[in-house]
Amino acid sequence: MAYADLFRLDGKSVAVVGGASGIGREAVRALAAHGAQVLVADRDFEGASETARLAALEAPAPGRRTGAVSAHHLDVLDPDAVHAAAAEWGALDGLVVTVGANVRKRITDYTAADFDRVIALNLRSYLTLVQAVAPAMAERGRGSVVGLASMRAFQVEAGQSVYAASKAGLVQLLRTAAAEWGPQGVRFNAVAPGVVRTPLTDQIAADPEWYDAYARASALQRWASAEEIAGAVTYLVSDASTFVTGSVLTVDGGWTAVDGRYEPSV
Repeated sequence: MAYADLFRLDGKSVAVVGGASGIGREAVRALAAHGAQVLVADRDFEGASETARLAALEAPAPGRRTGAVSAHHLDVLDPDAVHAAAAEWGALDGLVVTVGANVRKRITDYTAADFDRVIALNLRSYLTLVQAVAPAMAERGRGSVVGLASMRAFQVEAGQSVYAASKAGLVQLLRTAAAEWGPQGVRFNAVAPGVVRTPLTDQIAADPEWYDAYARASALQRWASAEEIAGAVTYLVSDASTFVTGSVLTVDGGWTAVDGRYEPSV
């Protein structure tokens, strides 16, 4: 094994669904910097195009080339569109899915529409994408699928009921996929971020007390930036993780390790 190339993705084709902003955008930039040809798919085509532009500006390592990046419009809630896109992309080496939504309400205040919106984006869309992409990976005998879960799959708080349930469900969906397609060489893993400053957390950032409380809760006592999650995604797509499947890589600054932190005077 050439360890110097362990994380390189030269010649690999990877689709990042939800790459128009946030963690998805930074994942695209990281994957392209490591040589992958990246398809950025998102309902926000302008955002996806901007991601492609930014990825093209990445300075490659000496003697290396940045992978080509292309933008594609995709509504993940339209199964026909997802299957058509998968057919157009051909067999992929990697699929990274970062789409998601959160409606923070107490259980008694949740509406059926709220529930359907969160479950549709956070769980049903992943099922559709896996169904569309995994069979072609299995035919080739290789592939890596990475889904964005959350530390909320394991640790909850008031107002996170359906979001937490959807992320826990996603973890189990990916683990089951790992069992079903493992014999064909296809791997499925989840990344579980902690608090990350993206458009999804605008509501929290607008409340200084809430924002600061979240910063203090982790071992590192700060929020993550979206680019700090990109390394985990790159690792799981790369050959550095060829024996990793059915796993959850938690990138939460130590939140789940020290949750409910208290500093005793000892």
